[in-house]
Amino acid sequence: MGGIGTAAVRRLALFVAAVAVGWAVAAGFGLHGVERSPAYFLVASTLLAVGLFGSAHGISPHAVRSNLRVVVLAVTVGVLAKALLIGAVMVLCFGSPAFLVLGVAVAQIDPLSVAAMNHGSRLSPGGRAVLAAWSAFDDPVTMLLTVYLSGFALGMLGRTPVSGSAADGGVLSLLADLGVNLLFAACAFALWKAVRRHRVLAFALLAVVFAVAIWQFLMLGLALTALFLRPGVDRLLDRAVQVAFLVASVGLGVLLVNGVHVLAGAALGAAAFAAQAVVSPLITRGLPGRDRGFLAVSQQNGITAIILALLLEPDFPLAVGVIGPAIVVVNLLHATAATAWAARRPEAVRSG
Repeated sequence: MGGIGTAAVRRLALFVAAVAVGWAVAAGFGLHGVERSPAYFLVASTLLAVGLFGSAHGISPHAVRSNLRVVVLAVTVGVLAKALLIGAVMVLCFGSPAFLVLGVAVAQIDPLSVAAMNHGSRLSPGGRAVLAAWSAFDDPVTMLLTVYLSGFALGMLGRTPVSGSAADGGVLSLLADLGVNLLFAACAFALWKAVRRHRVLAFALLAVVFAVAIWQFLMLGLALTALFLRPGVDRLLDRAVQVAFLVASVGLGVLLVNGVHVLAGAALGAAAFAAQAVVSPLITRGLPGRDRGFLAVSQQNGITAIILALLLEPDFPLAVGVIGPAIVVVNLLHATAATAWAARRPEAVRSG
């Protein structure tokens, strides 16, 4: 298996091992109902905040400017189209509107997996830049869609939200929330301009921004602040994101004692991978053929999908049991397809 496939399999093995640890602890100590504990939403929100900030923090402004059209299409039309395709397939197969939300939760591409993959990627420098920016930007967009579609699906099911990660309003509520997130990011930017030359104050601002974002669930605003709020914490942030990934994976394993939906999970993983293969060629026109092929098979799920599963579990008790196996399936499909594409296109190997 080539470099891309090997990196994907290693990360998948780490995920499975962490999940197994969580499941063993929960089964051994009889842990049940963790998702109903008072601290659960706070912990899950903190993990999501770290993951989203880390994703957006890794974006290169130059890479975005150089591939602006593709990136904008990817995180708007691409994310929406993928979410609708995945959700439609799942609802048709399993009936419940809850599967529409689960489809959205896996519609993004995992930035951690992309970062690991790009070290040995067969993509051209331009293709790597597109994939890195795509995977970083689609996280907050997917998160926002998940929040509002959760409220819609719960309404169709005749239920009210249990956790703070599901909105129960309509379009006006969505627009108001967007406005609050943008205002939050704008205030953070103004404060950053004032304190960026003072290291201690810059660190303090970062801590306050995180605290307010978690408290009020302003995750889109937090992701936007990561584009400019950079007080020299790259190494610390990288470690924090890795720790968040492991903690979230263990947490997923703890909740898997409630049951695993293998068939639905396999279908969700296959649908997510297929949606990327269908949508990507439509929005990557103009890129080299080898890049378009790799981007079409680049669907991977990781920290964001894991944490969204944790956040959805209180409102949709099947979320973890479906998304967990879906992550395994989609990453295996990616490793296999990416390796096959690299072998099929030997000139792509020479270009890496």
